[in-house]
Amino acid sequence: MKRRSFVKASLMTGTAAIISPVMSKAVVKDHQHESAEFYELRVYTLKDDIQQKLVEDFYSQAAIPAFNKAGVEHVGVFTELKPEGQTRLFVLIPYHSLVHFNEVIVKLEQDKVFQQKGISYLTAPATAPAYIRIESSIMKAFAHSPKLVVPPNKSRIFELRQYQSASEAAGKKKIEMFNDQGEIDIFKRLGFKPVFWGETIIGPSRPNLTYMVTFDDLDSKAAHWKSFVNDAQWKKISTVDGYSDALLVNKITSTLLLPAVYSQV
Repeated sequence: MKRRSFVKASLMTGTAAIISPVMSKAVVKDHQHESAEFYELRVYTLKDDIQQKLVEDFYSQAAIPAFNKAGVEHVGVFTELKPEGQTRLFVLIPYHSLVHFNEVIVKLEQDKVFQQKGISYLTAPATAPAYIRIESSIMKAFAHSPKLVVPPNKSRIFELRQYQSASEAAGKKKIEMFNDQGEIDIFKRLGFKPVFWGETIIGPSRPNLTYMVTFDDLDSKAAHWKSFVNDAQWKKISTVDGYSDALLVNKITSTLLLPAVYSQV
């Protein structure tokens, strides 16, 4: 077998080995929540403008058209608003289900146009790699927000927030707070224009939940968060016994992002 084919086959086999045990369990649950999407979040660490251009060209010219052809409707690509240290590129890919996730992998492997257009990225040599590393997560959409929502296509910034919990039980309790106690509804009512909420089922820093909200600019962001912390319903929910963030969340990360020109989110 040629080395390039072997590398691609190895990548496919490795991904299938990781996802199959989770997929087999999730398929059963999908009958109960058929509309719940799954999200893949890829975070690229890049050392210079050369790598960034290579990765961005790959998504704009090869990957996004191929994902769309495979049934992925909206692929989001984002850069950091205020990068610190090495540049990072964020890619958000929604799937109808974990079965769809697996189908897309197969379709991309068989898509000769994708393979050809993405060849510079897919076969970048060790002496000139396309990126330093990719960190990936798979998330399942929350029951109360089962579909990704694409915000209006205008000047905008995104905030990607992750809440890490000290235990699985605490993480589930925080998700319950969003789903069953009305926290998601507060975000919607206050005009945060949320894109998605997801529970990380595969990835680093588990247990955690991750969500993305949208603002016109930094002043809008500040105003929206001020309205949130002062919201009467939020104050009521956050003081319910057992729902204090001090009990449920032990680390919060916030990353401000700008959409790439070709981003579909």
